[in-house]
Amino acid sequence: MSKVQKKKRVLAITLGCKLNYAETSSILDGFVRDGWEITTGDDKPDLVIVHTCAVTGQAGQKSRRQIRKMIKQYPQSRIAVTGCYAQLAPDSIERIEGVDVILGSKEKFILQKYITGGKETLYREVSSPGTIKEAVPAHSLVYDRKWGRTRAFLKIQDGCDYGCAYCIIPFARGNSRSVPLQTVLAGAGKLAEAGYHEIVLTGVNIADYRSEGATIVELLQELEAVDVSRIRISSIEPDVLSDRLIDAVAVSSKIMPHFHLPLQSGSDDILDAMCRRYTSAGYRQRLLKAVETIPDCAIGADVMIGYPGETEADFQATFKLLESLPAAYLHVFTCSLRPGTALAGQVSSGVRQKISSRTSRARSRLLLDLAERKQREFTLQYTGKTLDVLFEEYKAAKGGASMIAGYSRNYIRVQLITETPGDAVGLVGKEKKVYIQNMNEDLILEGRFVT
Repeated sequence: MSKVQKKKRVLAITLGCKLNYAETSSILDGFVRDGWEITTGDDKPDLVIVHTCAVTGQAGQKSRRQIRKMIKQYPQSRIAVTGCYAQLAPDSIERIEGVDVILGSKEKFILQKYITGGKETLYREVSSPGTIKEAVPAHSLVYDRKWGRTRAFLKIQDGCDYGCAYCIIPFARGNSRSVPLQTVLAGAGKLAEAGYHEIVLTGVNIADYRSEGATIVELLQELEAVDVSRIRISSIEPDVLSDRLIDAVAVSSKIMPHFHLPLQSGSDDILDAMCRRYTSAGYRQRLLKAVETIPDCAIGADVMIGYPGETEADFQATFKLLESLPAAYLHVFTCSLRPGTALAGQVSSGVRQKISSRTSRARSRLLLDLAERKQREFTLQYTGKTLDVLFEEYKAAKGGASMIAGYSRNYIRVQLITETPGDAVGLVGKEKKVYIQNMNEDLILEGRFVT
């Protein structure tokens, strides 16, 4: 009797955005279809894929550290590096001893390229992003569902044409392009069949979706027929948060009342310098329109501090705008100068001056304090109310009980105690009504089931 051949094992490490996670999952699905097995790293993987990020300089540093960590941890494994950092800095990665494969944004979906060449010879293939003409579909795992979660990511779009002065992503991912409508719908159907309960639409600029005459609004209307309980929109640009899109969410029981609406700055001078496509007044109008139209709508915002040339008046304009708006949460980050961008050229030529680290830290602290206050105010208003919560995970609690946690429709984290661990296991993936009793010190809502 012949021995059963042992399956080859692949381990993937993903850094960065939801889009990266969707793409990693599709790459892994492909390996599973080819007879490979996904491992968490407890075993010695035959192949390790590091899917990198480069949105900031810090993201590039994290990518390099993760590559070195994988090389040290798995010296006998084949180490393949892909993602935005691989696209933008392949020379830097090639200098890291132990890397076997470097693949760019165009090549990362071609599985054979991960195993091309021998262990002694580095294989590198990184095409210009200008040669990328199609958006390769991607979504969370369906063929090896045990590694999946309650919430799935579904890629609908890639690349960006906006040309913001500070942004490196178009250099890594190319121009805006959309996954064909029928392909998106088929992917959503697969995720529903695989048992996911929520689908999060991902991309670089998803509101720029265009396919077969359909915009993001028509796509959402088509997705209403998919057998999942929730569809969530990820980050969306303020200038394309149209009345039609707001109205589509307002009348839907399936599309979640939640937007992540990047602000970046509340100063019109800085927004103009960034080449953003809206004013502070336009941002305010769009956010308030959404909140007024959609019941319980939660809107989060990105805000950048330390943009070169940002004056104290510019910062105060940002602070005062955010202070006056009913934002649910804020993501605060410091401007990162990326080589090759218009902003980098402006700084090197002296057109714009860098902000000192001391000033940036001080401004960041003020906005982080405001962010906590905004999240506290938004979350606290739901105490004494009943929320629909989709449970995603559980862990052991004191006295043999379990803590189970999930998210409301408007993306507030909720947790509660179940006395029997078996109950917690059975609740993962279920949507239940929870009466909110209080908010804890971590700004997480706690409650009990409505019976």
